[in-house]
Amino acid sequence: KLALVLSTPDNGPDSPPGRVLSIVAGERMPMTTIDTRNEHGAASLTGSGTGSAALAGVTGWVTTADHKRVGRLFLGFGLLMTLAALVVGGLVGVERIAPDSTFLPSDSVGQLFSLYRVAVPFFVVAPLLLGLGLAVVPLQLGSRGIAFGRLAAAGFWSWLFGAGAVIVAFVGNGGPGGGDPKMVELFLAGLGLALVGLLAAAVSVASTVLTSRAPGMTVRRIPPFSWASLVGASVLTVTLPVLIGDLLLLTIDHRSARTPGFGANQDLLGWMGWGLTQPLTYLIAIPALGIAADVVATSTRRRIGLRDPLFVGVGLLAVGVLGTVTQKLQTVSWSGASTSDKINDLIPFALFTLLPILGPVVVLGVIGQVLASGKPRLASPPAFLFSLAGMLMITIGVAAHALTGLVDLQLIGTTYEEGVMVYVAGGALLAAFGGVCHWGPKLWGRKLASGAVLPLVGLGTIGVVLGSLPLLVAGFQGQPTMAVGGFDYELAPEALNLLATIGLGLLLLTTVGFVLLALKGFTSGEAAGDDPWDGSTLEWATTSPPPADNFAEIYRVSSAEPLLDLKPAGSDA
Repeated sequence: KLALVLSTPDNGPDSPPGRVLSIVAGERMPMTTIDTRNEHGAASLTGSGTGSAALAGVTGWVTTADHKRVGRLFLGFGLLMTLAALVVGGLVGVERIAPDSTFLPSDSVGQLFSLYRVAVPFFVVAPLLLGLGLAVVPLQLGSRGIAFGRLAAAGFWSWLFGAGAVIVAFVGNGGPGGGDPKMVELFLAGLGLALVGLLAAAVSVASTVLTSRAPGMTVRRIPPFSWASLVGASVLTVTLPVLIGDLLLLTIDHRSARTPGFGANQDLLGWMGWGLTQPLTYLIAIPALGIAADVVATSTRRRIGLRDPLFVGVGLLAVGVLGTVTQKLQTVSWSGASTSDKINDLIPFALFTLLPILGPVVVLGVIGQVLASGKPRLASPPAFLFSLAGMLMITIGVAAHALTGLVDLQLIGTTYEEGVMVYVAGGALLAAFGGVCHWGPKLWGRKLASGAVLPLVGLGTIGVVLGSLPLLVAGFQGQPTMAVGGFDYELAPEALNLLATIGLGLLLLTTVGFVLLALKGFTSGEAAGDDPWDGSTLEWATTSPPPADNFAEIYRVSSAEPLLDLKPAGSDA
């Protein structure tokens, strides 16, 4: 066996022992559990001479099981869905500005609002973060591919066709409260199909982290984004089947129109509403915490000394899954309740709602400690600022959600809930942009123009704050969620709804600008090189873009930052 072993010198008893990155040539070494082989889809067609290169290229994308391509498909179509969702949300916002006049048909406003609420978690946040996970996690783990590559590919197509069916159903007067029974059933079937696709992708990501790590890479040594992707994917595998079961029951109830048990199509949003709001929205956004931690660690070129607290913080946010599987918002009422009732309500409220707040707070604390230990080099300022801004927005959203459960504030059913969703989803969107700026050069081999992208960070952050904060204030004034007219209160409802609509407009401009700059940068931008950010984890050890099997050789690692071990000052960082 021919082996090349690279190691750092021993700096004394305080230096972590055994920091070795070994490359074994001429032998395919097993992964921690399995050696995942990449599947190339229709790659054999490209050289067969049986069709044009363009047709072969399209066929390769359609039939691919390569995790890098499947992840980029999720990212690309997720960005398209983001644009559509922001347009729909903006239309609803414009309708709210003048409560006494409308410009949209009265029977379409409720449908647009329902489409907006469905699209944000399942057509925007989930595909963007899952797409990044599918593309990046196997590279971070040193794996040659992803576990169940064909399952991940099938998950993408299932999600895409399901999302398309949902949109068609809404156009045809379906969806919650729709007037066409066939279109309502198409909505239920399409959303169920989309959720099955997301579930398949989540299973693939989680299985990869658990079974396809490089030799020596224990779970405690995996990068923060891989850990957050594992936690987020595990949460989806628990919650999505519950929501799919709800959709199945609603479908059966809708077809049994003679004896509807759930209110038929007029109350669909009420029965499935727990899946369109908090805490599920911030559970889907869990991978954003890992994006921020990874980007900050790379920017400072420091080791994350508090890895255990970081991992615990991500896990604490996942405790919110208890609030989804029970399909019930835990509430506390202080007026007119006995002491025993208050205690009985406070215990689940503290466990399901308050405890998850500690998660992003702990992660922010660890990130602050890393920043304090080394001056950020900011090789990619947009990635650094996007990820931190997104992390901060998510933290605010998770904390603000706790007030919803205080019954005496009467926030349930108001725009306050929607404002929290915008904070969380907007933060996840900004973090996803940061992830694309950070790992995009690895996936496409070219860099984005930092100077052009940087203004979008401020524009997007302002958009999230304006799109959410006025809705929180309007919620305290009692503005109903679904209402676009018939409400009035002292604190200038027109101005609040105008500001919220402007915020969504700024987010739309940010997304359009980012998509255009990404298309230009990743097709004709500056060549990135294999390690453009001077990274410390395994994804930067292969070429940019990576080969079909990710790595020419399998690496054996014995620290959480194997590449940092080999660089100057790496052993004492």
